[in-house]
Amino acid sequence: MDWFGIEEDSGENKIKSVSEISAIIKSRLDDDSLRGIWIEGEMTNLKNHASGHLYFSMTESVYGREYLINCAMWRSSAREVGFRPENGMKVRAYGSVEVYEPHGKYQFIVRELSAAGAGDKHFLVERWKRELAEEGLFDEVFKKMLPQFPRKVGVVSSPSGAARRDIENVISRRYPVEIILSPALVQGDNAHADIARAIRRIDGLVDVIIVGRGGGSFEDLFPFNHPDVVRAVFECKTPVVSAVGHEIDFTLVDLAADVRAPTPSAAAEIVVPDRCELENQLRSYEKTLMNSVTDRITRERELLEGFRLRLQPKKFEQLINEEFQRLDDLFGRLNHSMNGYIERQRMSLGLLRASLAASDPKKPLERGYCIVRKNDSVVRSAADLFRDDRVEIVLKDGECKAVIEDVNHGKNI
Repeated sequence: MDWFGIEEDSGENKIKSVSEISAIIKSRLDDDSLRGIWIEGEMTNLKNHASGHLYFSMTESVYGREYLINCAMWRSSAREVGFRPENGMKVRAYGSVEVYEPHGKYQFIVRELSAAGAGDKHFLVERWKRELAEEGLFDEVFKKMLPQFPRKVGVVSSPSGAARRDIENVISRRYPVEIILSPALVQGDNAHADIARAIRRIDGLVDVIIVGRGGGSFEDLFPFNHPDVVRAVFECKTPVVSAVGHEIDFTLVDLAADVRAPTPSAAAEIVVPDRCELENQLRSYEKTLMNSVTDRITRERELLEGFRLRLQPKKFEQLINEEFQRLDDLFGRLNHSMNGYIERQRMSLGLLRASLAASDPKKPLERGYCIVRKNDSVVRSAADLFRDDRVEIVLKDGECKAVIEDVNHGKNI
């Protein structure tokens, strides 16, 4: 009995410390059956830590009861995840149950993570990646250079997608050229076949091709991993820029393309130059040429002046005067030639500007004309229209839809 009147426990009933209990828990959970296993559940409490670590819980509902296990994925493993984790997503995780003794807390340490149901597709993509790499489809030696000044840019994307609009807006602002759309499904079970056909359909008709779509889940972007699409990109005679998803997204098409862009807008900036930068560069060349000629003339004058001062004035005065006259004539010819060169460059730039303005498909809209589209194709002849056809009319400040009531074939307006 102690002085409180309470008998001390002994043997198995000895009072244990907190650290002892944590150690016992750790030893009990140190079991091979809890290591190197896959678990599946719904992701909740997701937190992307600034350190790059990923913290979340996986839950499961069984007969109305909720079960939960806390998970942690360290930065080295988290950066290998091929999709964007979100709360509510069903996921499959590979790892081991471990105990953090100081807090007496157990958690599942995740080393691999995939979307449940799409897990098999992740493995399939890895297999495709190995097989296509062995065939040499990703080798740098096959990469083609992009044209510096393309006249026609092909776009393989959804006709109604944001990617197409982003590409057209950037190109029209930077360096207006003709854009040819090869429409394709960019999502769904048969999208890969449609994308491959769209790529082959436009190959050889343009100077560069952009294959792109907006961001999405791994499942959404899966068609761009399919070997049919990868082979279509690799076999293109035309240089191809891939712009699939956002910057963090990555597909096998990115490896096969000649250039990868982080976004569709960035792809548009890559394929065409900036006309403002070109004008500034031309002015810089003009200034450099003028300074070079002026410096050369100045050095020649200084050299001749020094030579004249060292000679006997009377004996060589006429010779020196003639040399100065020759130098003045040379300066005049050089100045005339340089002015002519600069004027020719200005005329070339003016022609280039006029050509760009003439090739801008939106220019006629500002003069009251409009563009009529039927089934996402531009109507070029009345023979393409029939009664009750539904069309889209593009004006300079918007679009509208209409139904054809009557068509007079063969009549000129």
